[in-house]
Amino acid sequence: MIDSTETIEEFLAQHASDVEEAVRKAAADEIMPRWRRLAAHEVDQKNGPHDLVTDADRKAELYLTDALVALLPGSVVVGEEAVHANPASYEAIHGDAPVWIVDPVDGTRQFVHGETGFCTLVALALGGTLLASWTYAPARDLLATAVRGRGARLGGERLFAGPPEPGRDLGVATSHPDYTTDEQKRALLGLRTDGVAPRPCGSAGLEYLAVARGELDAVAFSWEAAWDHAAGLLLVEEAGGVHLTRDGEPFRITGGNTLPFTAARDAATARRVVELLSGGV
Repeated sequence: MIDSTETIEEFLAQHASDVEEAVRKAAADEIMPRWRRLAAHEVDQKNGPHDLVTDADRKAELYLTDALVALLPGSVVVGEEAVHANPASYEAIHGDAPVWIVDPVDGTRQFVHGETGFCTLVALALGGTLLASWTYAPARDLLATAVRGRGARLGGERLFAGPPEPGRDLGVATSHPDYTTDEQKRALLGLRTDGVAPRPCGSAGLEYLAVARGELDAVAFSWEAAWDHAAGLLLVEEAGGVHLTRDGEPFRITGGNTLPFTAARDAATARRVVELLSGGV
């Protein structure tokens, strides 16, 4: 079993393109043929009307699980749909094996409604450290990648988030109220102040990509599910951005974070958002 960061770096040098091919194929074979063609029986609710799952989610995750483990023997997969079926499988994220963190269709609501704002998210981690990620929006023909220490790229071009434009309101995408506790709602209210323009988030993966591209200043999210955050956090970090929880520590994909947390274009923006979130409680 591959069990060292150095060896995984060698794996990535040789096989990153194979991972990209697997992500593209999952989308081409299982997701896009169902986009705007879903039948009623192919859509289900998990935890409520805002938490949807489709046959595209399930089948794409199964494909990626087989393909990714075959590429990296000894690795394991933590996927959104598998964890929903068996919550105990989430514990693999704390294990010693390399772990693929998979969200087959991030933005399922948008996917169901025939919109383009959805993506497939894959990240590779070891011992709680994110090493690589892939963010693929097939309906928009966008593929962003990140490798720890080697930068973030979109379509092969380096991404640099850069600082926000001086004097402009900070654009911040925030959690949907349905996914927040009362305390988290109060924290997020701290963003409703002069100089900040909060709005509800869409696909978390695409919001992270917007931060990495310098199109959005920050996100402020109130849930920890690693499949929603892992790929985007590394993308933002490798584009020069910063992520912080409300206690001023970086977000941990293994959990135990003080929520809400932020990922932002630069350190000053991240600190500003955290200050506002802390002041709102």
